Amino acid sequence: MSKRILVPVDGSEQAEAATEFAAENIPDATVVLLHVINPAEAGYSAQASVPSFSDEWYEERQAEAEARFDELAAVVREAGVESVETVTEVGRPTKTIVEYADDHDIDQIVMGSHGRSGMSRLLLGSVAEIVVRRATVPVTVVR
Repeated sequence: MSKRILVPVDGSEQAEAATEFAAENIPDATVVLLHVINPAEAGYSAQASVPSFSDEWYEERQAEAEARFDELAAVVREAGVESVETVTEVGRPTKTIVEYADDHDIDQIVMGSHGRSGMSRLLLGSVAEIVVRRATVPVTVVR
């Protein structure tokens, strides 16, 4: 049975680097690209109270994820990986990544780091750091 590698993707250069790392270093694995749509990003503006806004906002995020998946799946396949899966989930990124790994027989998580340090890391937190602390499978953080 081949390994299943979860690669959370968010449109950042670090997520792309993590995708490339997984494809190049674990070529016999199934790469699962996961994008988490965080509803907190929709905000609480006056526009957010318009009933159609949330549907439009979600549809835009979904379309962005699909475009990102197309690009990254091509990168993975170019590296010789034959099995690529794409998944979009809705929720808090840290919790969703860890739960997805636990619920879907993931053997390892490979994810990018935004490289924050100092005060910004303390104030903003780090998705990668929280995933490293909470995951029940090995996590590789790519910078």
